[in-house]
Amino acid sequence: MKIMHEQVSFRGTNSFNIKWDDFPHFTFPWHFHTEYELVYVIKSFGKRFVADHVEDFHDGDLVLLGPNLPHFWKNDEVFFQNNPDYHVNAIVIHFPADFFKDQQENYPEFLPIRDLLSRATRGLRFQKQVAKRLDSKLKKLLNKKGLERTLLLLEILGQMGKTKQYHSLASESYRLNLNNWSTNRLDKVMHIINANYRQPIKLDQVASHIGMNTTAFCRYFKEKTGKPFIEFVNEMRIGYACKLLLEKKHSVSQICFESGFNNLSNFNRCFKRITSLSPVQYQNQFHQASSPIETDKPIL
Repeated sequence: MKIMHEQVSFRGTNSFNIKWDDFPHFTFPWHFHTEYELVYVIKSFGKRFVADHVEDFHDGDLVLLGPNLPHFWKNDEVFFQNNPDYHVNAIVIHFPADFFKDQQENYPEFLPIRDLLSRATRGLRFQKQVAKRLDSKLKKLLNKKGLERTLLLLEILGQMGKTKQYHSLASESYRLNLNNWSTNRLDKVMHIINANYRQPIKLDQVASHIGMNTTAFCRYFKEKTGKPFIEFVNEMRIGYACKLLLEKKHSVSQICFESGFNNLSNFNRCFKRITSLSPVQYQNQFHQASSPIETDKPIL
């Protein structure tokens, strides 16, 4: 997994780009760019990486990312087995960091958009109710041109800016220092974690792999990601455990070891610390938690 600085270009006189993704699986690697990115996953599932945040994504995933925020979407293994039933459908929009900047600063009508883009510096995931309300507008963007397309995007951003149905992704302490971004070392570490988080990972071996002692590596990793190494790995493991719990194909004990833990008590403690629920509570309350809830009124 190689980190990359993506260069986004805008064709002709277009002030933003929009594309329709229809392919077997997400392929873009761990990367960042200077533009905002809005991703609406219509069909696909897997794991989403945004800065120091890791989370499962599913159909209806709607995320807005600020400039220079590292990210990538990784599909589950089933998408790599040439099964035509599993593929990606998504809408991806890029727009520049100075998008209507003067209007945001000088016109009160743009205040919701200004606040939205300010919050997006940590990345924002919107609840499914928001995605459902915006679904038709996001799809219409694909066929709009010129001024109509720009006005529709502003309308979408305005609605997103007024809703409270969102969650921030990157931690408050996360900061990306582009001048000190050590791509080679962090690339290797992220690759090791991504490939081995379901197995025991020895801290000293990872540190040695990038030519650092354990103490220096721990300091380096927290500086770059905002989280201690073990906490970062455990969050990935718990995310995978949540997916297995919802499938209801394995016992809690089996899921404990399948997700990379070697001790059931430690698994239970870690799971509750991260999710505020025990594994059994999480499994039992999922349907209740995912049922329709009272929302703020759609802004139409």
